[in-house]
Amino acid sequence: MGVQEPLLAQGAGEEGGEEGVDDRFLAAGDEGIGATVMGRNMFGPIRGPWKDEEWTGWWGDDPPYHHQVFVLTHHPRAPITMQGGTTFNFVTEGIEAALDRAFKAAEGRDVRLGGGAATIQQYLRARLVDEMHLAIVPVLLGRGERLFDNLEGGPIGYEGVEFGSSDSVVHARFIRK
Repeated sequence: MGVQEPLLAQGAGEEGGEEGVDDRFLAAGDEGIGATVMGRNMFGPIRGPWKDEEWTGWWGDDPPYHHQVFVLTHHPRAPITMQGGTTFNFVTEGIEAALDRAFKAAEGRDVRLGGGAATIQQYLRARLVDEMHLAIVPVLLGRGERLFDNLEGGPIGYEGVEFGSSDSVVHARFIRK
């Protein structure tokens, strides 16, 4: 299972994107993906029990996934089917259950771990991440969550295999040794 954060690049079909290293990393990160796992914070800003059943995520009517997405949460919710083939499934049984369901839905393709930081940390601690693509953007966002906090020494057991940068993003790809 890999880790990748979304980027704005021409390959994403977004206006204003550019061809180049960012586009190449984005395209490579989308190849072979059959399902995504993400944390509840990545899905939306709502905490605690679901109060707004109308909320369907940050991305509008046609999310960029176009496959099954498994959202880790402590609060049950019915699946949400969106345009483009995206269905958000809400998993309350933990990270292993979400991963098992995602692998079944991916039908032999890869599973992407979309984030946020707390979700990625759980999978790293469980040694369930095979490859990571980190897109490092120098933007001050406030306190936020630090990706490698709470990992007892960082992402031990991973080797840097590819690095690249554009004017705005540094890309680093790591694989598990």
